Amino acid sequence: MSQPSTELYHLTIREAAGLIESKQLSPVELTQALLDRIEAIDGDIKSYITLLRDGAMEQARAAEAEIQAGNYRGPLHGIPMGHKDLYDTKDVLTTGQSKLYEHRVPTEDSTAIARLNDAGSILLGKVAMFELAMGGPETSLFEQTLHPYGAEIATGGSSSGSATAVAAGMAMGSLGSDTGGSIRGPASSCGIVGHKPTYGLVSRYGVLDLSWSLDHCGPMTWTVEDSALMTQAIAGYDPKDPASANVAVPDYSEALREDVKGLRIGVPEHYCFGEESGTDEEVEALVKKALEDLESLGAHVEPVTIPCLEYAPQVNIVIIMSEAYSIHLPNVRTQPEKFGENFIKHLYTGGLFSASDYIQAQRARSVIRREFHEVMKSYDLLALPMGHRVPGKLEDFEPGSSLYGPSFMAPFNQTGMPAISIPCGLSKEGLPVGMQLAGRVFDDATVFRAAYTYQQHAGHYKKRPIA
Repeated sequence: MSQPSTELYHLTIREAAGLIESKQLSPVELTQALLDRIEAIDGDIKSYITLLRDGAMEQARAAEAEIQAGNYRGPLHGIPMGHKDLYDTKDVLTTGQSKLYEHRVPTEDSTAIARLNDAGSILLGKVAMFELAMGGPETSLFEQTLHPYGAEIATGGSSSGSATAVAAGMAMGSLGSDTGGSIRGPASSCGIVGHKPTYGLVSRYGVLDLSWSLDHCGPMTWTVEDSALMTQAIAGYDPKDPASANVAVPDYSEALREDVKGLRIGVPEHYCFGEESGTDEEVEALVKKALEDLESLGAHVEPVTIPCLEYAPQVNIVIIMSEAYSIHLPNVRTQPEKFGENFIKHLYTGGLFSASDYIQAQRARSVIRREFHEVMKSYDLLALPMGHRVPGKLEDFEPGSSLYGPSFMAPFNQTGMPAISIPCGLSKEGLPVGMQLAGRVFDDATVFRAAYTYQQHAGHYKKRPIA
């Protein structure tokens, strides 16, 4: 097994898998290249909070031996990854980037991690995040990661370390979590792909909770096909997760074809475009250009009105804060000093909502879900910008802005619909802008198909932020 070591860390999962399967590349070589990359640049970016050098190389040697013996497990075998530090990893520190769990070492893997292990992936370590998936960018434990396009740029949250590690070539894939956009937001900010699967498709067992009814687990990768490969490995029923859906999981690789002919794509222009939307003209122009590209490829793109959208952010706030407050209340009462200032400030908001507020929010959520269900009878996909603005300055970042402000992402946590963030261009300052595609519940395959078609046409994945 021999492959030139230059820029092995910039291979996609699909590219590396082909080389590993054909024995042109060793998992040992690939893992060493990623570790060297981390050693070279992570002192500045700070993606990793727990790096497992020895363990990763041991796993890589074991993968190489299996493959040499003819026991190739599939496209994730020998692929190095780093995961958000709220996924339980057996015998590996898992903190949620909070002093509350500073010394927490789980005795078993979360289901998603276990399934990646079964697929043969290699754990490089655990990566940074906003504290307990809501605070940030400051945390009560470890330094916060910095944007690979420049330390002055905000990464978005809460899966910030996952986004920066993948974007900078320090992980070939990463598991993030998404309660109101925490996979899709930082993916968009860092110019990578972030997939929030359908609610119930991926088990959340062994993942630190923020909001039982809104939390989603999913992959963050450089390309759409890599996200499909990771989703394939982690999807499926898990009796350990009460919210897990016992549904058949299709072969997502079959969706990876360049074909959007006849797909019906609705765009809620009344909500995401125009002066009243608050969306920057630059973002609007890039997203509209991406929609024109999809139309030129054969999709039918048209405006759609979804009146309930304006209420979705408020509903998300009440549900997230109420559920998070309930989850963390015992520790708030006994050891509040272990929470970071930003996190506990947001958490206390949940204590101000009444049971009536929470019930009313869930009732409003039911209306939102019904309205989206009706809309999706006429459309295969919905398309929106990922955010209102290009990534801003870190010094201007307002903690909780993604929770309290208007959101293009929150509605899909409430409906449970699959949604993906895909790069659609760079701003005049050279910063990433993302487009969001969302599909029918459990139709993640169509989301992958459309995103893949656009990706191959636009080619934004060909440009990395740093060499």
